[in-house]
Amino acid sequence: MRVHTLVVGDANPDFILRGDVSPRFGQAEQLLSSAELVLGGSASIVAAGLARLEVDTGLLATVGTDYFGKQTERFLDKCGIDTSQVLRTSAGATGISVILSQPDDRSILTFPGVIPTLSIDAVRGAVARTTPAHVHFSSYFLLPELSAGLPDLLDELRAVGISTSVDTNWDPSEQWVGLDEVLPRITHFMPNRQELRAVGAGYADDPAGSDEDIARQLAALGPRVLVKRGSEGGLLAMPDGSIHVAAVPDVEVVDTTGAGDSFNAGYIAAMAHGIEDEQERLAWATLAGSHSVTRPGGTGAQISLSELTDSLSAVGVAR
Repeated sequence: MRVHTLVVGDANPDFILRGDVSPRFGQAEQLLSSAELVLGGSASIVAAGLARLEVDTGLLATVGTDYFGKQTERFLDKCGIDTSQVLRTSAGATGISVILSQPDDRSILTFPGVIPTLSIDAVRGAVARTTPAHVHFSSYFLLPELSAGLPDLLDELRAVGISTSVDTNWDPSEQWVGLDEVLPRITHFMPNRQELRAVGAGYADDPAGSDEDIARQLAALGPRVLVKRGSEGGLLAMPDGSIHVAAVPDVEVVDTTGAGDSFNAGYIAAMAHGIEDEQERLAWATLAGSHSVTRPGGTGAQISLSELTDSLSAVGVAR
């Protein structure tokens, strides 16, 4: 089976809680406005976004054979994601995240479970079976076995003309190490603003400088750097030093969970559909990301291809 994009990383349920979610101890009982179990995992949400945007997509991740693993697979099937590359193991429990969601921010409590067991050899096998044009890696810091061998794999992928992207997501240890050999080898780096600054602190001349300056200095290492900046839209720094920016439409924010993953999916989908112009690719990304925040969960409001192209036409951006 050939796919355009192979997404590699994490697959698990998200338990999203909204309302009075700032914990107070001392046996305080707090009432919520909603509680939903939905598809989570950065890689899963990217894959779901790509499927909505009509991109042939495969997902490589590890789940357990327990209830949450089976529920994750049901969620993936419902999203139209090919699960033939999903690994199932009885050696541990499926990961799960609890999201304490507020309109302008969120806190994430994650039990990794079997997520970190994904190996570099598993990626090689999935690449051989799916022959993708692009490979996207999510949740770098949750995958120590994979991240250790990633530089060599990236060289192998580049040698056969496969483009690559990495969204590290947050580093639970807040050490932000291990990327020195990764950033020069990928074609796209996709952090949000906070991640940009955490990673960029080790490379920027002025870690307190502007997003543009930090992104430009990371892009000088080799990759295009796409930055998700919430209500301020998207930013793209090119290796030649040029900068693109795109605004987001005015939407009612319900839940920001997975918005960055939908942003990633929008940009990769533009690549898959033959969009060459970087400003237009960034417009795809920002529209996909902004649409995602209008309903709870990472996949509840992901944009379809027809919705996206209609939105682009409405603002005068041709497909």
